[in-house]
Amino acid sequence: MPNFSFVLLYVENPPASAGFYADLLGRPVIETSPTFAMLPLTDGVMLGLWSRQTVEPAATSQSGASEVAFTVKDAAAVEATFADWKRRGLTIIQQPQRMDFGHTFVAVDPDGHRLRVFAPEAA
Repeated sequence: MPNFSFVLLYVENPPASAGFYADLLGRPVIETSPTFAMLPLTDGVMLGLWSRQTVEPAATSQSGASEVAFTVKDAAAVEATFADWKRRGLTIIQQPQRMDFGHTFVAVDPDGHRLRVFAPEAA
């Protein structure tokens, strides 16, 4: 079975998006060009940021049609991340709340990609 290795987001400006994610996640940008940038996430998984205008085949959906999710330890960590991201000026589209799967909130990046932070419900 192939290994999961990339999350690719189609963005307007890969270098600018790389700067946004490097600052937000505290990860280094390891590759950048006018049409593509890449950051390591965790366990060999990379975040690729590809120019919406040059991706092949051409993208057919808009930003916000899916989510990138980040798991944190507990509800207090959700609240702390929410406060941090709000202070950084991210647009929040869902305030922190408890849902069936745990405590969560959703922000969007400059391209409108949904970024969900959540602490899973205890089993």
